[in-house]
Amino acid sequence: MSASTTPSSRPAVTEREAREVAEAAREQHWRKPSFAKELFLGRFRLDLIHPHPVPEDEAAERGEEFLAKLRDFVETKVDPALIEREARIPDEVIDGLKELGAFGMKIATKYGGLGLTQVYYNKALALAGSASPAIGVLLSAHQSIGVPQPLKLFGTEEQRERFLPRCARTDISAFLLTEPDVGSDPARLATTAVPDGDDYVLDGVKLWTTNGVVADLLVVMARVPKSEGHRGGITAFVVETNSPGVTVENRNAFMGLRGIENGVTRFHQVRVPAANRVGEEGQGLKIALTTLNTGRLSLPASCVAAGKWCLKIAREWSAAREQWGKPVAHHEAVGSKISFIAATTFALEAVTDLASQMADENRNDIRIEGALAKLYASEMAWTMADELVQIRGGRGFETAESLRARGERGVPAEQLLRDLRINRIFEGSTEIMHLLIAREAVDAHLSVAGDLIDPEKSLGDKAKAGANAGAFYAKWLPKLVAGPGQLPTSYAAFKHGVDLSGHLRYVERASRKLARSTFYAMSRWQGRMESKQGFLGRIVDIGAELFAMSAACVRAEMLRSQGDHGREAYQLADVFCRQARIRIEELFTRLWTNTDDLDRKVVEGVLSGTYTWLERGVVDPSGDGPWIADATPGPSAKDNVHRPIR
Repeated sequence: MSASTTPSSRPAVTEREAREVAEAAREQHWRKPSFAKELFLGRFRLDLIHPHPVPEDEAAERGEEFLAKLRDFVETKVDPALIEREARIPDEVIDGLKELGAFGMKIATKYGGLGLTQVYYNKALALAGSASPAIGVLLSAHQSIGVPQPLKLFGTEEQRERFLPRCARTDISAFLLTEPDVGSDPARLATTAVPDGDDYVLDGVKLWTTNGVVADLLVVMARVPKSEGHRGGITAFVVETNSPGVTVENRNAFMGLRGIENGVTRFHQVRVPAANRVGEEGQGLKIALTTLNTGRLSLPASCVAAGKWCLKIAREWSAAREQWGKPVAHHEAVGSKISFIAATTFALEAVTDLASQMADENRNDIRIEGALAKLYASEMAWTMADELVQIRGGRGFETAESLRARGERGVPAEQLLRDLRINRIFEGSTEIMHLLIAREAVDAHLSVAGDLIDPEKSLGDKAKAGANAGAFYAKWLPKLVAGPGQLPTSYAAFKHGVDLSGHLRYVERASRKLARSTFYAMSRWQGRMESKQGFLGRIVDIGAELFAMSAACVRAEMLRSQGDHGREAYQLADVFCRQARIRIEELFTRLWTNTDDLDRKVVEGVLSGTYTWLERGVVDPSGDGPWIADATPGPSAKDNVHRPIR
């Protein structure tokens, strides 16, 4: 097939085909233990996370040394108000971060990087992001999902030697998967990479390319047509942004993260050497998903930073602001919000550090833990920021610039709320994360009983699956009846002044109840289970709360054993667990008592126009234009706004 071949139009994909593409991309086997996977199966494997793993001394020393340098830099060289006002990180700040080595935090020292662990990389992102969330995103998009991580996992040694030193010191990278009409459904990916001799020729348009406006190197996902000598499929490539035919057509603007360099990138007949292909043809989605297993941990790190800042501002403001004769913190309505922020921040740090240290040790499969951390942190951080705005009242709604202009401290609470909102969408929306985690959580069931509920399987396949399922459930179900959570003496090592052992017993009991609920649902709905997204979302949310409770208790015990604010940590863990248990009980109730069926009927009515009368009485300021921009491949008709920083 020649380079001049016109790229095919966007592939028409059925629902089943889309699922098959996603299924083929996910890791099919569990070669290492997983705490979260076991939790969803009703097995509380505390031994997998306790005692809490800790970094090696040398790694901790190296990490702390860099954090000290980074703190000095962001405190003296970064003006967050300027970044927010001008919607751009100054070039000199980016150059300073390069000099500091911040772009090579996760890159091994043999390639010119700092070689930090995941734990200290996340601490650095949290610190930089607290100064300016845009800086945190710049560094994260470059290293968590940009060129360094895919090459670390799937690249050849030649590719690492060629690209990683550049990424460590001079070049900025970006990850390009999303298209104007393709989000979390990559089966419909339209960008093509047509083989032509020793090259591939790329054509297509990519949307929301974080770092794309300033990037020097891109990881691009494109579809290779199947042909003789080419297995085809979605494939990953490293692309030089200055290649002929690459055009950054727009720098996008958003409600928050005003300083990020996010754009639209068009590829027209862009020649990419075959040597720049990462992995094999057809491995692109697997590379993307595997990269995100640890890449997603950078987002919880930013949420931890947000929680810490929310707590600081809530503490200082609520002690200074008086209402009806006493500081507002002493009014229960405000005090309960402060307690929630403090306890939740402790739990988010526990979840993030635990998952990160597990990633560093590489003894466990953390694909579910990383996804749960992203899901839980993004939702809880948004709630904490919203509560801070409420605590601040009218000042929470006022911009920091306006506050400073009239002589008050410029607290950017409303900016934090805007900046955090994207986290519930970035790197897998909450809704997609629910489905992704649910798929992994029921993997054991599908592996033994999947053929039973597959309408396309033969009677012979179903009979074989029935026998396998019978053997599995005969052993598994009886174990869900009783466990250590029913013994008052279980987990006694977590009783020091404040008693956390009761919370761990609750986690064990709730884990078995969660597994039973999942089994009941599969028995009831069988093949229709995948359409019960409300139910699956609640199952995942319960698992997230149980994971957070476990992490909080284990972290509190670690801090106590180290003599590091152990008593206070136990108090925070206790309060968090009590708050979480209330949320969990509500979720369990809503598994079976909800409005899911009624909601579907209303949606059908909305889409059919039954309720258009309800929309009367307003004007729509949206204006004209298509809902989704045209992404037809071809030469660019716009100026190139690519802005490399040198």
